Amino acid sequence: MKIVSVIARYLLGLMFTVFGLNGFFNFIPQGPPPTNPLVIQFFTAVSTSHFASFFFAVQLIGGLLLISGFFVPLALTLLAAELYNILAFHLTLSPGIAPGLVACVLWVLVFLQYRESFRGILAAKPAAQG
Repeated sequence: MKIVSVIARYLLGLMFTVFGLNGFFNFIPQGPPPTNPLVIQFFTAVSTSHFASFFFAVQLIGGLLLISGFFVPLALTLLAAELYNILAFHLTLSPGIAPGLVACVLWVLVFLQYRESFRGILAAKPAAQG
């Protein structure tokens, strides 16, 4: 299982690093423009407000942390929020959820290797510090 987790960590890190960099340098060609007017409004708001820069920066940082192997639990926490937003967008506004699901499966495979690091935040009644 450890080898599967390491492979998943590198794949997930590579995925988020590439897409994070693409957000800044636009080296992956865009597909056809969206037809849903809500998607157009969403993209306009996100790009005009510069929220997209923050989103891509978090992707890039999380991806680089996963590739480096340092602060992996922090990277998983950052990327969990990114994955939630990706899935929510594709479930509500735009079809094509497959890449998001692949990333979620990779995330879970990495999380299983590091689940002990999350013991405190996943406890129903965590111990208070005295």
